[in-house]
Parts: sequence; C-alpha cells; structure tokens
Amino acid sequence: MLKLTRPLLRATAAAGFVLTLGMPAAFAAMTATTVTDLNIRTGPGPQYPTVGLAARGSTAVIDGCIEGSKWCRIDINGVRGWVYAQYLTTYFGGSAVVVQERRADLAIPAVTYEAQPNDPVIVSSGDELIGPVEEIDPIVPPDTVRTYVTANPGETVYLDGEVVVGAALPQTVAVRRVPDYNYDYVSINGQPVLVEPATRRIVYVYR
Repeated sequence: MLKLTRPLLRATAAAGFVLTLGMPAAFAAMTATTVTDLNIRTGPGPQYPTVGLAARGSTAVIDGCIEGSKWCRIDINGVRGWVYAQYLTTYFGGSAVVVQERRADLAIPAVTYEAQPNDPVIVSSGDELIGPVEEIDPIVPPDTVRTYVTANPGETVYLDGEVVVGAALPQTVAVRRVPDYNYDYVSINGQPVLVEPATRRIVYVYR
C-alpha cells in the first residue's frame, strides 16, 4: 500500500538526481521490501519534504544509492523518491538481508544528488535514530494527546535516519511529558512522535 502526493512528486522529486553511468541492465529488476511504514522524500535526507508513505511490506525497485550515505532512490509503481536504506530488505543468497548492510554484495549502483537552490538546509545534531526496528505493541493515542502535542510542539530535533515506529532515540534527545499519559513526546525531523519512556522507542508517529 502506498500513499502519495503525485503533483508534488512530479514537481520536485526528479530535480537533482544523477545516475552514475555504467549501471548494469540486470539491476533494473532488483526489488526490495519496506520493513516498516517508511517516508518517501524528495531528497536524500530527513530535512526533505515527504511525498508519500510506503506502508510496511511495499515492494520497491532500487535505482541506486548514494556512496557513503544510507539513502537510496526507489521506484514504487512508477513513483520515485528517496528512502532510508536501513529499512529496506531484499533476498540474497537465499535469505532476506538489509540493503544498507549488503550494498557491496548486491552491487547496487552509486547515484549522486545535486543540491538545488531551494533545498532545505538543516543542521543535524550528528546523532542517529537507533535501529534496527524491533516489533513493538502498536498504540492508538486518544485525540486529546494529539491536541496537547499540537498546542505544545516544542523544538524539532534533527537526527540522521528516518522516523519510524520501533526506532529508539539516543540519550541526547530530551523528551517531554504528556500529562496523565503513559508516553512522552518530541518532534523528530519535523514529525511529532510518542515515545515509550523505559525503552525510548518510538511507538507512534503523527503524520
């Protein structure tokens, strides 16, 4: 399942994308699967706007990945965008592997992204959302929590990585309490999230 805003994607997602010459023709058939609900962005970084959400289990064709980065360009049903490769898996040697961890073995082509004049410039703290994503009990927060979080947003913290349920926050990130509720909250990469205090894992993402 894929939720996309196509007009925005057509206007922005193609800009700045350069495919390194010499990509093997056979690579076009390589597919990957999203292991969690995953943002698709207009550029390779958490500061870029989202153009849609690839639901867990979505199948994507990999165009290529940026050398020295964890961001890859994918195609889902003809729609292209950038995703965090730590949350993509594919089959290699008869078993499922994380794309980011086996990029050399998979012979994924290198691509580059040329920054555009209007690209967002955000300075990350240098910290990273901690993975891998583990199974957690899903929660459905009441509307009163959304109201409180919206009215008291706090400052956004930018971290390397992608905001997904199950990822853990580093200890450097300060969270805020929701009154009379079991979970804390904080805004990560522009998205409010609810956090389990004991594990510091994200249990809900407001989109």
